[in-house]
Amino acid sequence: MAVTNDPVRLAQADLESIIERALDEARARGASQAEAAVSQDTGLSVGVRLGEVETLEHQRDRSMGITVYFGQRKGSASTADFSLEAVSATVAKACSIARFTAEDSCAGLADLELMARAPQSLDLSHPWNVTAERAIEIAKACEAAALQFDSRINNSEGASLGTHQGLHVYGNTHGFVGGYPTTTHTVSCVVLAGTGEDMQRDYWYTSSRDWHELQDGEAVGRESARRTIARLGPRKISTRRAPVLFVPELARGLIGHFVAAIRGSSQYRQASFLLNSAGQQVFPAGFTISERPHIPKAMGSAPFDEEGVATRDRELIVDGVLEGYILSSYSARKLGLTSTGNAGGAHNLIVAPTLPGGAAAMLSRLGTGLLLTELMGQGINPVTGDYSRGAAGFWVENGEIQYPVAEITIAGNLRAMFTGISAVGDDIDIRGGTRVGSILVQEMTIAGD
Repeated sequence: MAVTNDPVRLAQADLESIIERALDEARARGASQAEAAVSQDTGLSVGVRLGEVETLEHQRDRSMGITVYFGQRKGSASTADFSLEAVSATVAKACSIARFTAEDSCAGLADLELMARAPQSLDLSHPWNVTAERAIEIAKACEAAALQFDSRINNSEGASLGTHQGLHVYGNTHGFVGGYPTTTHTVSCVVLAGTGEDMQRDYWYTSSRDWHELQDGEAVGRESARRTIARLGPRKISTRRAPVLFVPELARGLIGHFVAAIRGSSQYRQASFLLNSAGQQVFPAGFTISERPHIPKAMGSAPFDEEGVATRDRELIVDGVLEGYILSSYSARKLGLTSTGNAGGAHNLIVAPTLPGGAAAMLSRLGTGLLLTELMGQGINPVTGDYSRGAAGFWVENGEIQYPVAEITIAGNLRAMFTGISAVGDDIDIRGGTRVGSILVQEMTIAGD
């Protein structure tokens, strides 16, 4: 098959052919091992503000990356040109680089026996053939619904719609070649309300692999407006220690800090506040985190990782105890362990709820404390776990929201915050690769006046 540099969308068989050609070229140049990945992404993004189109973009990206190994010397190169000459030149460049790199005893392909043998289809591709005109209509209707929600909504940062298709194929000299298509669709809106110094903003969005499952655009607009209005008239509060309830979209970030700490790279570099914590109590008894890579249509699903290693169900936290790390083949070798199929990251982390009854039950359990709805800044030390971030939300008393609060800082240490989790709600947010409800941390420092 002749692959040209024509921008038309190629089929998976075409991308597999490019990989095979690159691997053959690497073998011919004396590489002991090689791996290649080819991807193409197309998409449409529109943005409107105050009823006018601000952005209209058609994306079309493509790339091929090749990594070769000469014994334990490694070289990598990439190109966006799929022509025969460009592929050959890219492999030659990778081989040239490898000859000048230092030997690394952990370098090389993932182990042959870990390769995915019969990758299953996970229903991750649902193309949305929406026209630019229709996309603009949806975004305008989304923003209009927000602006009409309440007379106090008086400005907008805009509404947007994005739809993207990806096709990624990976292969190596173990004989593995595999790929799968994906889609991601999103509608979002950000509006402002208030006057003078009391100007507030908030947002909402919907995202899914399948465009049929997106929340209605006008509903997204109304929710962004409702959230903005609720923040009007914020008060400052005095510095204190109190419980903090992270809403689901922020609880996901809290779990993200845990994931970063147990990555193999953080462990072997000794740059983690959870260093050598496997087998230790990291969360309270009854707390569970599972990895489920094969959920159909889920954002974090994948039949194999970026090295062709088969993904599998596993338990990361059982009854609060850390069962193991998140490992690629390289980080696993550095630690004397085996790859967990996580080259490129974790796949669908599921945090099991501990308290039924939704958001209302979590507010009741909070009692008196802070309902956290926004975080600002990146005040996190991954080595010590020290945590300090600007925040906003609502003060809650006797399980009832009393008033919005702003211009505060919350602080603690992630290790203590994790062990201090007293409840996880069943108000689960499924829009990302971590599925978690709201999380109640029993006590943190809240710095205000």
